[in-house]
Amino acid sequence: MGDSSKEELVQLLKRFGAYLTVKLSNLFSISFRQLNSRSFGALAGLAIAIVFTWRLLRTPPRHQRRQPKRHAPAPSTSGINTHSDVTLVAPDSSSESSRAQNVIDEFFQPPTLGQIVRQKLSEGRKVTCRLLGVILEESSPEELQKQATVRSSVLEVLLEITKFCDLYLMERILDDESGEKVLLALENAGVFTSGGLVKDKVLFCSTENGRTSFVRQLEPDWHIDTNPEIIFQLARFIKYQLHITPNRPERTASNVFSSPTLEQFFGLPDQN
Repeated sequence: MGDSSKEELVQLLKRFGAYLTVKLSNLFSISFRQLNSRSFGALAGLAIAIVFTWRLLRTPPRHQRRQPKRHAPAPSTSGINTHSDVTLVAPDSSSESSRAQNVIDEFFQPPTLGQIVRQKLSEGRKVTCRLLGVILEESSPEELQKQATVRSSVLEVLLEITKFCDLYLMERILDDESGEKVLLALENAGVFTSGGLVKDKVLFCSTENGRTSFVRQLEPDWHIDTNPEIIFQLARFIKYQLHITPNRPERTASNVFSSPTLEQFFGLPDQN
């Protein structure tokens, strides 16, 4: 009885498959220009129905239990009959529900900062970045002669960038003492120990053109700067640029983005 039902089901599926083959061949013979949204919707619905029916037929009953076999008593010289009992354990539906819930929770879990950084940088592998006004609180070389302070709110983003990218920091300075202050501030912030940045990748120059030259020689995927003239000059050579400015100017090129701060570009609040 069970075998005849399966055979009838197989024959029904074969006829249904032949019918679908004819319909799909007729559908695809029409040029794509003549297909409207209803045709595409019908095709998508048909495909979903086929997949759902196939998975339904393939899925075995979850709560079906097999009848245990009865074994004949084994002969015993002592006259005592020994029976071996077979115990079947039904599938644990609670564990399957738990796994499904874990998948759902993982799917709806908000992305981590590392994932956001990689997505925002479009999987770029090399980044060059100005120090003044982006990483440091100071905004001019004259201020660096007095002190250098790393912005606390940008530190977390900076460390994440160093995990995924080859990062180079650069700045124009007026004297060697200013460069030493910058290196000391970065070291005290833990950039050289916690991240993948080394002191050799912190570059100093005496002119703005020197920073432009650094960037062109390094050929990064991203450059981050506060000077609109440098952003404009490098637009032809660099794949992506981020202009840090509070004014939010109109984009001068399709590959130039703007943000008030580096951390806000990655969706973090500015704590300063």
